[in-house]
Amino acid sequence: MEAEKTEKDLIVDVSSAEVQIALMENHRLIELSKESGQGRGCSVGDVFLGRVKKLLPALNAAFVDIGDNKEAFIHYLDLGLYFSSFDEFVKKSNPNADLGQLFSTIQVGPVLAKDGRIEDVLQQGQMIIAQVVKEPISTKGSRLSAEISLAGRNIVLLPFASKVSVSQKISSSEEKKRLETLVRSLLPHNYGAIIRTAAEGKKAAVLIEEVRSLIEKWEQSWDKFARDKGVQLLFTEYSKTTAILRDLLNDSFTNVYVNDENVFEEARKYISLISPEQEKIVKLYDGKEPIFEHFEVTRQIKSSFGKVVPMRKGAYLVIETTEALNVIDVNSGTRAKSTDQEENTFEVNKCAAEEIARQLRLRDMGGIVIVDFIDMESIEHRNALHKYMQELMEHDRAKHNVLPLTKFGLMQITRQRIRPVTQISTTEVCPMCHGTGEISSSLVIDEDIERKLADIIEQGIKTLELRVSPILGAYITRGFSSYVKKWKRKYKCKLTVTEVTDFTVLQNEFYDEKGNKLS
Repeated sequence: MEAEKTEKDLIVDVSSAEVQIALMENHRLIELSKESGQGRGCSVGDVFLGRVKKLLPALNAAFVDIGDNKEAFIHYLDLGLYFSSFDEFVKKSNPNADLGQLFSTIQVGPVLAKDGRIEDVLQQGQMIIAQVVKEPISTKGSRLSAEISLAGRNIVLLPFASKVSVSQKISSSEEKKRLETLVRSLLPHNYGAIIRTAAEGKKAAVLIEEVRSLIEKWEQSWDKFARDKGVQLLFTEYSKTTAILRDLLNDSFTNVYVNDENVFEEARKYISLISPEQEKIVKLYDGKEPIFEHFEVTRQIKSSFGKVVPMRKGAYLVIETTEALNVIDVNSGTRAKSTDQEENTFEVNKCAAEEIARQLRLRDMGGIVIVDFIDMESIEHRNALHKYMQELMEHDRAKHNVLPLTKFGLMQITRQRIRPVTQISTTEVCPMCHGTGEISSSLVIDEDIERKLADIIEQGIKTLELRVSPILGAYITRGFSSYVKKWKRKYKCKLTVTEVTDFTVLQNEFYDEKGNKLS
């Protein structure tokens, strides 16, 4: 039986404050990313001209000012093999120099010694080109690398490098040779490259255009630090929308829905560059309903980001996140037990493994993750669960490692941690107590309602509907001389009372005759 084809939809919600991007697989939320419109800080892939603020000989590292609130951190081993070439290029560049000529004449090397010391290479106040490889997390600043790379769909460009490497996932030796020969012929002096798996089978014209655009992006930054040797952002990665398309776009990508014309054009143009035959999958959403509401993204966010995550048949997960550790507890809940308890436990654990693999991607949980599965006696079931978890995690782009279950039923997962865990509050402030835990005395609720009624009558509205809870409704309509009859006589208005079972005890709302809420 042929496996069901996985459909991927990208939903892009653009607002004035931020861009939210939801990746759906078979209409199920898998990844959620946010990109701030203002004060975006620093993101993975951004390249800065930074100033060395302080050397840390004991750690063989240094703090670097890149203009962020927190100073970034760079270790000696993150300087890269050919740091001396980048350093020479920065020091010799100036507005009057022929930067293209300068770049091509700088010698690549010598290779930085693996056992060297940071104080022998850097000094306080020195300007260096560095790239963000890990975003600020908690009290820690960004992690930097001085080995600059520019990632494209098919190729990763490496300035001041001489080698051309080919992805090991390309199995054909003839294809490897073709790609290596082609890309090597395209690269100018002092450039290297890594050929990605996506390049397999690509025509020469596609690779030529991509190499040209990556080199252009790198060379456009030269003028910036040649004119001004101050701390500054040289260039950024593509926007998160195009970065996700670059890394994930394949034949199963069915639609990209965008609610903003500018981002729509950006995504369409990018796809036309990397995969012209798929340009038609980008679609402009112009519905009246918010785009996340229309595609049920909001509903899935509310159900997926709480501390307790429900699963099928009453089982659920409890997720706790700390700075260094993430803990996930698996509970069978009210799930109906079969006659074979061991088999039932195995099924619950498999269901939990599916949701855990999704949650790791959805919340971008990194570092150490400890999962407390329900205990199983069978060694075969433990091994099968470990293998199943590994299979589920194969679709995760972040580097990870899944260890076998311990005898206590604990599984340890390590996952690449390059940005803070995504945390979204799924709770709302109570409309009655406003988060205080206290509500007005029921003895004066009639006064509160009458006060709101008087304000509305002053606006000239005479026909009203008052929606209340059944308990409050009984209270204000009881007796021959009820509160409602008294208000009708006093304010000479037409007032009807509707009881709403979903309302809290003292909740009350006024509506006009067209159904518009007034209070």
